[in-house]
Amino acid sequence: MRVLVIEDDDVLMNGLQVGLGLAGFTVEAVATCADASAALRAATFDAVVLDLMLPDGSGLDVLTEARARQLAAPVLLLTARDSVPDRIAGLDAGADDYLGKPFDLDEVAARLRALIRRAAGRATATSQWRDITLDPAAMTVSRAGEAVRLSRREFAILHALIDRPGQVLSKSQLEERLYGWQEEIESNAIEVHVHKLRAKLGAGVIETVRGVGYRLMETAS
Repeated sequence: MRVLVIEDDDVLMNGLQVGLGLAGFTVEAVATCADASAALRAATFDAVVLDLMLPDGSGLDVLTEARARQLAAPVLLLTARDSVPDRIAGLDAGADDYLGKPFDLDEVAARLRALIRRAAGRATATSQWRDITLDPAAMTVSRAGEAVRLSRREFAILHALIDRPGQVLSKSQLEERLYGWQEEIESNAIEVHVHKLRAKLGAGVIETVRGVGYRLMETAS
């Protein structure tokens, strides 16, 4: 789950990057309206965390502009301006949820999971494909009731695929889910993670669509 954090306070930004990273999110962070608009134009995110008071303008302007460009990702506002009129203005501008400062990192992660879940049209907190169950909050996976231990990046790949059953995800799409802008990516990293997933879940789970990418098998194996 790739999240854009728009926050100009270095301490809060770093805290969100670390805390959400530990909760299984891939986090990109920017500190200005200009950089936020550029990031939202250049990349796709599963959710956005947005501060309202930024050094070069209002986060509401970023939100209004992004929604006008048909940004579909859910937006969580984080701000010290949490009066009722401020909350109404934020929600009416296109925000999906609102959380005042100071905040608890676990609650931010839980709200983001709920927003992403609803945006995907899922009613339950866990994701299911055949006999595989994935729990984003606990970062656990089981198959036929038996726990399967996955690394963070193996988990992220399975999460991306299980949330889009039948859809082929390209190598670059999976890399976006796993790696931040500043991280170096080995050329065969996705192939290695998929190989390990097959070893742990069985060969009949992830299908390679040659020249395109990966998807969950359409037929049981």
